[in-house]
Amino acid sequence: MHRDDICCRVDEADLRRFIGQSLARCGADTPTSDAVVRALVTASLMGVDSHGLRLLPHYIKELQGGRVCGAPQLRMEQRLPAVAVLDAGHGLGHLAGYRAVEKAVEMARQVGVGAVSVGNSSHFGAAGCYAMTAAEQGMLGLALCNSDPFVLLHGSRQAFHGTNPIAFAAPVDGEDPWLLDMATSAVPWNRVQQYSAIGRELPADIAATEDGITTTHAADVRALLPLGGAGFGFKGAGLAGMVEILCSTLANMMHGFHLLPMTGPDMSTPRGVGHFFLVMNPEAFIERDTFQQRIKAYRDDLRAMRGVDDRPVMAPGDREWQCREQRRRKGIPLDHAQRDAYRELSLQLDIPSLAEHA
Repeated sequence: MHRDDICCRVDEADLRRFIGQSLARCGADTPTSDAVVRALVTASLMGVDSHGLRLLPHYIKELQGGRVCGAPQLRMEQRLPAVAVLDAGHGLGHLAGYRAVEKAVEMARQVGVGAVSVGNSSHFGAAGCYAMTAAEQGMLGLALCNSDPFVLLHGSRQAFHGTNPIAFAAPVDGEDPWLLDMATSAVPWNRVQQYSAIGRELPADIAATEDGITTTHAADVRALLPLGGAGFGFKGAGLAGMVEILCSTLANMMHGFHLLPMTGPDMSTPRGVGHFFLVMNPEAFIERDTFQQRIKAYRDDLRAMRGVDDRPVMAPGDREWQCREQRRRKGIPLDHAQRDAYRELSLQLDIPSLAEHA
């Protein structure tokens, strides 16, 4: 979040309290509430503001409208030693995501790898939360998700794929993991919504109007460009297709082009989002100590590269870990739109408001 957009800060513990109470007021059971709190606060601490606390009002609307079930009956079926499928029961995707990773880690400990396909789910926040969960248990983790269409195909005027994120994490003993969390679009859709809410201009060559013309005005955006922009968007479009196949096809879900919009007027019909998680046990491939030597050497060499204007070169995840430490000290920032939304939720749900500070 840009410093000029910050109007106040809130403490991590108070934010966890507020999110949990809000979800419980709307019928979320404890496992669901705990999973959403965990994912949203993790994202906000790491500076992934588009997928952090700003999503709570949307999830409340989904619960109130009946689109998602606050107390879903999850059904896990292990079909092979390294393969399982999870029916998320149309619950919030955060619970399904953490449960799927737990199962994938369990299988990876036994047979080296574990893959879980998830269907009948919904938005699960930041994909990196789930890849990171695997890394925290000494595993390599890959997390993917499909979504409704708001990303143009390369050279197209019509949105076809969702942002279809890819997250990958690798464990590093005694340190935070190597973490990649990226959309296959030029930016996440939630980033555009965030910029629109605060009236901030977008960078060039990342978003388009209804006619497929690129624009920097967030309020005019009707579609995103794929990763690579107008010139090289075939790369992002191809990656989005890979994510789509793993998330919707393997889960027997409709592909993203046919999904209901995340923020559309229908908050009563389940969307049927799909996820895919792959966990790999490094010790199935290489001695544990050797793996750790190699991964640390790789990251050390990367960070030692000379940066432009002598700025440090960061490994994937470094910015997030720095932001997390700063926000734990100073508090998590809210922009004006987020502050107003949380004040409104406090009144609507009759729960104590967040304690705001500078």
